[in-house]
Amino acid sequence: MHSLTLNSPFTPFRPSHAHSIFPLNPRHLILPPKSSFTSSFSYNSHHCSTPVVLPNSGALRDWNLRSDSVKIIDVSTLGNLCVDIVLNVPKLPPRSPDARQAYMEQLSTSPPHKQYWEAGGNCNMAIAAARLGLRCATIGHVGNEIYGKFLLDVLRDEGITMVGMSDNTDAIDSSSASYETLLCWVLVDPLQRHGFCSRADFTKEPAFSWMSKLSAKVKMAIKQSKVLFCNGYGFDELSPSLIISAVDYAVEVGTSIFFDPGPRGKSLSTGTPEERDALHHLLKMSDVLLLTSDEAESLTGIGDPLLAGQGLLRNGLRTKWVIVKMGSKGSILVSISNISCAPAFKVNVIDTVGCGDSFVAAIAFGFIHNMPLVNTLTIANAVGAATAMGCGAGRNVATLEKVIELVRGSNINEDDAFWAELFVKNLNAQEIAFLSKMVINGSKSSNKGLNRVAIQKVVSELLPKLESARLDGK
Repeated sequence: MHSLTLNSPFTPFRPSHAHSIFPLNPRHLILPPKSSFTSSFSYNSHHCSTPVVLPNSGALRDWNLRSDSVKIIDVSTLGNLCVDIVLNVPKLPPRSPDARQAYMEQLSTSPPHKQYWEAGGNCNMAIAAARLGLRCATIGHVGNEIYGKFLLDVLRDEGITMVGMSDNTDAIDSSSASYETLLCWVLVDPLQRHGFCSRADFTKEPAFSWMSKLSAKVKMAIKQSKVLFCNGYGFDELSPSLIISAVDYAVEVGTSIFFDPGPRGKSLSTGTPEERDALHHLLKMSDVLLLTSDEAESLTGIGDPLLAGQGLLRNGLRTKWVIVKMGSKGSILVSISNISCAPAFKVNVIDTVGCGDSFVAAIAFGFIHNMPLVNTLTIANAVGAATAMGCGAGRNVATLEKVIELVRGSNINEDDAFWAELFVKNLNAQEIAFLSKMVINGSKSSNKGLNRVAIQKVVSELLPKLESARLDGK
């Protein structure tokens, strides 16, 4: 058993990928231990039964009274709601499972101050989307304790609707540990290495496996959403069958599905038969797929990100876009008719936690507003970069002001050698639109099939939309 001392005052979280002892998994969902301090403040959450306030609407509405046919929500997220607790510790958890479990149990006996808490998981995506002016809802489970109250307060302050996923028919004791809000213990040692502590590491069942079906309120939220966002971490809390039910219902009611498998994609592809089937179903039925280049290669066996994206597009039944994120290089968007590419913005990176979630929010913004594909990638790169300039996720994700500043600055990392190598293998397949500082002969480059789009043109089209979002209530 290791003794644990919490450092104070708190030093901002500065993760270093090169020194991570455990895989970088900042959104990993954790079933919190049942401890005395979690019940010291009881919060009676009514988000499952009372009217809710729609973001940016200024009106109080009840789910049961709304028109079934109106898409009044831009983006809903499915599951993956948690509270991150970021702590300075003398040493990271040991590697052996038994020792790690003992470490975690001791950690839970010392209630951390609220200054160490932050909204995590899909809250990151919802907050970033709301700050872009989208009307957002989170569908998931939040417990009736201090962490649940904190999470609901954060969502309310950001103008995000919370739709409780639990139903009265679910056989669960609300006082049991499996009902409580999920926690993610993010631990930082004196060398700024970081790791994660989780009781979910010691169970094969999803955290909320007691949820058996979609409630009427959840179905209403999905039906009234333009986009339903799912990610691989949702499988840590919801059963594969429940996730499939949500996806199938979204298809039935005309709601577009965004899916980001994340690092869980690899483990799901080799998981239980139910997990493999659910992953396959999501890859087939999603309108928009979002992956890193490593994740795309893991799922397809293809190292070239453009070819991997085209393979995923061909295998999908409803897939319209496949977006591959390439970190500091930028991102690409593969559609049926063409390919769009946008280099990343040059920024001083402080923390990459939440960048992928923020990026997805901006892709949804472009999708909903039917923006040109290069413009959509540009704003997504800007939102991801703005988040990387901060420290941590949750309320620390990109602000609209910072995004506007980056877009206006137009300082992109145009790595000519990287893009030239990527293009030379793919120019014969489809026309490629490429965001560029320099446009040759008006718009076309010397390479046939490569259309250079001037960043000045894109910026002139993006800024009015972003300024409008700011004026509309942010």
